[in-house]
Amino acid sequence: MPTITVEGVGAFDVEPGKKLVLAIEDSGVDILHRCGGQAKCTTCRVEVLEGDAPPMEAAERDRLATEPNLPPNTRLSCQIRVTGDLSVRVLNRSSTTGKEPGPRPAD
Repeated sequence: MPTITVEGVGAFDVEPGKKLVLAIEDSGVDILHRCGGQAKCTTCRVEVLEGDAPPMEAAERDRLATEPNLPPNTRLSCQIRVTGDLSVRVLNRSSTTGKEPGPRPAD
């Protein structure tokens, strides 16, 4: 089983193929997500610190291209299916932004 390490939180095992945003949320991290996993809002951004995330699909690549000054390792966690070990930094949390998550992304 792949292991996800969230900076400042810890590590947990994830079923292969699970969306990263759901894996993070299900582990108890209050990751912000607003659009239901549609690659429209970018609130579920993470920085991939280590590991190999699957390649970006067009929707993610196109949406991130509209955001200025993002590090090259920025990804939308709603668009990543976990295939191997990853270490990530969650960039937006409900507790720090004061915003409530939107609908839970479909698995």
